Amino acid sequence: MKVVEIREKNIDELLKVAQDLKASIHQSQMDLMMNKSQKSSDIRNIKKDLARVMTVIEEKKRNA
Repeated sequence: MKVVEIREKNIDELLKVAQDLKASIHQSQMDLMMNKSQKSSDIRNIKKDLARVMTVIEEKKRNA
């Protein structure tokens, strides 16, 4: 997910995206532990997306 796409959304949508990303991290970790997935890099990428979303949320809260 690119920052430009994230900035276009409002805070409520971003909070939903953040919640979905957290669930996705959890699911990816479970898949990795159960040997359903061999790609640990997916978790890292999801965490980076979550950090981007949380950063934009904080910026929007400060500017509002």
